[in-house]
Amino acid sequence: MDTDDALTARLAEDLDGTFEALVGAHQDRLYTIAHRYLGNGHDAEEVTQDALVRAYRAMAGYDGARIRALRLRPWLATIVLNLCRNRATRSRSTPNALSLDAESADDSTLPEPAADSAGSPAAVVDRREARRRWAALVTQLPPAYRAPVVLRHVDGLSYPELAIALDRPEGTVKAQVHRGLALLRTAFEASERLEREEMTA
Repeated sequence: MDTDDALTARLAEDLDGTFEALVGAHQDRLYTIAHRYLGNGHDAEEVTQDALVRAYRAMAGYDGARIRALRLRPWLATIVLNLCRNRATRSRSTPNALSLDAESADDSTLPEPAADSAGSPAAVVDRREARRRWAALVTQLPPAYRAPVVLRHVDGLSYPELAIALDRPEGTVKAQVHRGLALLRTAFEASERLEREEMTA
């Protein structure tokens, strides 16, 4: 598999012949970003396809030097996030809705835990439920925190890459990630308390 530097060099020489390699290298991560941001598998698929089309069209207008200078991970993340924001703005009538299809599709990408004493069926179900709950809470974060948290902790961008993708100073994105995680922890603890109260009522 190409590194991004090798991939941009190939794209600069032969965009049409190499673009499929870019799709293969990045479509899953772009889908994951969109899915975690939007909370809906169908919307995430459409956003991912649109992002790749836009990336191709943009590069078709670039000269070779500009393509070689691209930092693909943050550049593609910026495209998919802009589309996610647009989609979320248009879909305000059903905010934060997670479809059952999206959840089941997401489960198929979750790694199975190693077989150990905590690998009982009940423990596996509990971990999956916790992941689903975390994913739902991420979609409820304010956009200013949602994008940095998703790019940092779902996509794994470094803080310098995050600053490029979000066009914000590195210190700002670090603070936004920290604040977003604090909001997530508070919301998760509140949802657990509520669940315990409902079980004992």
